[in-house]
Amino acid sequence: MTDAPIADEPISFDVTDSEVVYEGVVWNVKRDTVAYGDGSMVREYIDHTGAVAVYAEDDEGRVLVIQQYRHPVRVRDWELPAGLLDHPGEDHLVAAKRELAEEADVEADEWEHLVTYNTSSGGSDEFLEVYRARGIRATASAFEREAEEADIVKRWVPREELVAAILDGRLHNSGLVVAVLAADAAARR
Repeated sequence: MTDAPIADEPISFDVTDSEVVYEGVVWNVKRDTVAYGDGSMVREYIDHTGAVAVYAEDDEGRVLVIQQYRHPVRVRDWELPAGLLDHPGEDHLVAAKRELAEEADVEADEWEHLVTYNTSSGGSDEFLEVYRARGIRATASAFEREAEEADIVKRWVPREELVAAILDGRLHNSGLVVAVLAADAAARR
């Protein structure tokens, strides 16, 4: 046993075989054979491009949430403005600023990292980086949205109301849950 602070441990094992078993419109599914212990194991996972989300707060401490249809779970869920990285190596803060403008027609003066987490460590290599944005103002023009983004609903909600809705089981989007609870914990420190 160690007295070091608890932290995930980066480690890598030899991948003896890797193939794309499904090439999708947004993500691919990969199958890796990994040398592990005295043998090997095969794991399939979503090969994710990476993503960002924005926890935007106004001067009254309300949080900007958007509602949109999410087909895999068949829900119009409430979530943070968020999106995929447009290309490998894209600066995450640049992507967060773009997503806030595209999904909510607002921009911010102040930006800071809030939390980073992996969305499903057993099924995807996705890490979602969440930024906190303050000093919110409208963009010069509205973004033209399509598909499930065409009917986005925007709402400013007090953080305490979001915490209550999460704990009551009324909100389920992982990015929203993690960011709201992280911001709430940070405010209590």
